[in-house]
Amino acid sequence: MSHVHGGKLAARALKNAGVECIFTLCGGHVMPIYDGCLDEGIRIIDVRHEQATTHAADAWARVNPGKIGVAVVTAGPGVTDCVTGVANAWRANSPILVFGGQGPLGNLRRGSLQEMDHVSVMKPITKWADACYDTTRIGEYVETGIKHAISGSPGPAYLEIPMDVLMNTTDGSTMNDRPISTVPPAITPDESSAVAALEILQKAERPMLMAGTSVKWSNAQSQLNEFLERTNIPAYANGMGRGTIPRESKHLFNRTRRAATSECDVMILAGTVLDFRMGFGKKIPPSTKIIQLDMDYTLIGHNRPSDVALVGNLACSFDLLNQTMEEQGISLDFSDYSAKLRAGEEAAESELAERYSSNETPIDSLRLCKEIADAVTDDMIVIGDGGDIVAQASKVVPIPRKGYWMDPGPLGTLGVGMPFAIAAQIAHPVKRVMIIYGDGSFGLNGFEYDTAVRFGLPIVGIVGNDAAWGQMMRPQAHFFGEERLVATKLAYTRYDKIVEAMGGHGEHVTQPEEIAPAIRRAFDSGKPACVNVEMKQDTTYAGGSYI
Repeated sequence: MSHVHGGKLAARALKNAGVECIFTLCGGHVMPIYDGCLDEGIRIIDVRHEQATTHAADAWARVNPGKIGVAVVTAGPGVTDCVTGVANAWRANSPILVFGGQGPLGNLRRGSLQEMDHVSVMKPITKWADACYDTTRIGEYVETGIKHAISGSPGPAYLEIPMDVLMNTTDGSTMNDRPISTVPPAITPDESSAVAALEILQKAERPMLMAGTSVKWSNAQSQLNEFLERTNIPAYANGMGRGTIPRESKHLFNRTRRAATSECDVMILAGTVLDFRMGFGKKIPPSTKIIQLDMDYTLIGHNRPSDVALVGNLACSFDLLNQTMEEQGISLDFSDYSAKLRAGEEAAESELAERYSSNETPIDSLRLCKEIADAVTDDMIVIGDGGDIVAQASKVVPIPRKGYWMDPGPLGTLGVGMPFAIAAQIAHPVKRVMIIYGDGSFGLNGFEYDTAVRFGLPIVGIVGNDAAWGQMMRPQAHFFGEERLVATKLAYTRYDKIVEAMGGHGEHVTQPEEIAPAIRRAFDSGKPACVNVEMKQDTTYAGGSYI
């Protein structure tokens, strides 16, 4: 019987798990995996910085429900460079598997090239981190890593394989074609918890629902929206919950979240944790009842006790709530309260109308956001990579009906834009992919435009260029004075020229009426493109928390 090396075993296990591509930056420690991927028809996407490999794997999982993203990096700096992307996937609950190289097992602790204790580095930011020292067991370890990544609240897993273990050969019988599932079992909560939750809602007058990341990972969109149709509860979304409620839904609210939070008597946390985005629960009135739905029991009661918890897959949880209402004849209708909040939404929107049409130069950021919003189509994938510009765009730019919105998530990692876009465009080649950039964030992984050019990916990035780290500059000016601004100013750099030099398409915009034509030309170019828009630099501080 023929012999195969460890890289082929790793690739066969990935194929059994339905993996279609890996994201990597070449290194001698991991080359056998490439050889195996060529045999298995797994596409190899090589990027320019290891951080981009794990960001891309993160995005691959987000835009391919039920699949896992895979990154392969070499030892030492290859692993340390990818740590930021792993940490971002950790906070965003993205199921990814990262392969890390290592010096030969036979020279362990002798000081091989790029040798270090990678597993200890990865353990705090992964659900599972381990090393395989037996070539015959590589497939087993790959499956174990995947199981950890997808179970409960999903997240990253890390597998280290020393280079001699990967290069060693073994009997071909160690390869198998047993499918490896990347879909976890759907766990249903106890029926009594649904009854208790509905008893609380029956006494409510001002309830609200926050749809968060676990709604997406549970594929609970249809069940959530059925629940909203039955109850007319006003709903808001954060994290990857954005897009799970259709943008045209009468139940979806945006601009009144602060007001609703401050006065609600029941808060339904649907896959939303009470972290900094929710003021750690402190902005919710003490008397408010908390109903929490999440995939992992360890998340229940985080920062504030819950009155009722439904633990399990959120699709199952909402199904149970809907069925219980049906079976027990429970009728809930909070239309009147929703109407009050809708009036507040309309008033808040009207206050911004003047800035949407502003003709001032340098360009008003909200005018840019409105032009971007007008360019979004129903099947587009939109990625936010920045501070201020993304915060403003998230309130203006619509979530595509048949596409996706992606941003870094709670870790707030800048530089995700092009790595996310690369994975999204490869996964969905017929969709248009747009990045909304801050000029600061462009500088972190903007060189991945080179990757987009090499692979022929017609991604369009729109840079809101205010020549500053604006989200930091404003509080710095407020607290210490404009004369003491330091480390927060940039230049009106011609990022469009940088992209052109790489073989892409560039547009430089200084007048508001030029924005829409420039975006059209960028998409029509069929190339990776950068629309560099010079915006007004604003030091006015409106308050806000960064912790």
